Amino acid sequence: MDQTAKRKSSHVDLVLNQKIDYLKSTGLEKYEFVHNALPEIDFSEIDTSVRFFSHKFSSPIIVSSMTGGYDRAARINSSIAELCVERNIGMGVGSQRQALQNDDYVESFRIVRKISKDIFVMGNIGAAQVADGFALREVRKIIDMVAADALAVHLNALQELIQPEGDKNFRGVLNGIGRLVGAAKIPVIVKETGAGIGADAARRLIEVGVSAIDVSGAGGTSWAAIETLRRSDRRIGRKFWDWGIPTADALVQVNALRSRNKIMLISSGGIRDGMDVAKSIALGADLCAGAQPFLKALDRGGTKGLVREFDAWVEELKGAMLLTGSTNINQLKKAKIVKVDP
Repeated sequence: MDQTAKRKSSHVDLVLNQKIDYLKSTGLEKYEFVHNALPEIDFSEIDTSVRFFSHKFSSPIIVSSMTGGYDRAARINSSIAELCVERNIGMGVGSQRQALQNDDYVESFRIVRKISKDIFVMGNIGAAQVADGFALREVRKIIDMVAADALAVHLNALQELIQPEGDKNFRGVLNGIGRLVGAAKIPVIVKETGAGIGADAARRLIEVGVSAIDVSGAGGTSWAAIETLRRSDRRIGRKFWDWGIPTADALVQVNALRSRNKIMLISSGGIRDGMDVAKSIALGADLCAGAQPFLKALDRGGTKGLVREFDAWVEELKGAMLLTGSTNINQLKKAKIVKVDP
């Protein structure tokens, strides 16, 4: 196993076995729905389906980009793909840079298409690689590897700052994303890796033509924490452990830009249950993404445990829809939600 594969494997181990969450919250707990005592709907008729680009999902939930590039990653991605087939949702794969450099790691990504040719799959490449201006041939290889329906560019300046072997040159990322939008021929989604995308960054991304923004805010997994635990000198990591824009704040900021811009909005970063999904949608999200809870459910209970966790999220989401009188997701977007005093 090469050094990159070892790093990817250690990331998963740390998520499963160490305390690597932000100390601060997502901010979603600061919002509450206004209870509708007369919902006048039948729970069994609640429709959670959504359309995201060319795909219709049974629920506004996707499994966020997690892993790839080593032996265990193939099993993880395979199980996630099985969930996506069974519940008609989408998924993202982890960064594919390694598979561009070594064909030995392609299978850990390609496995998702062996499970299903029909599920929505997001390819994935890092901002630092986009800034390097990799060739159209490489873009096509990433897309073709998983027959991607969309391509995610992950912004991870905080993670790279703390990572012992991190790439700290982020000059040219925005121009690189703009070039990628023109070359990819599929939707380009820009996502953070847990530190949040605020209004200023979102505005610049919209200007270069991205199709969707995943705010991936602070309050869930802290990649600064994960990389701190991989360092011998942990001082700088401890200083930045809690750095970032809380998910709810990022969501509200980016949603405010949408009145003049057509762009899809994804909420992630500390999404832990169906109530977080419901609140995110009421605050403007079109879709929500989760990673850590699904990875842990898979580790504890295998594919059946993963399905149980997902089903619990949907049941909780439908509960919030019942109690706000929302028969579908469009109505939930208009549900009354208020910010409460701390």
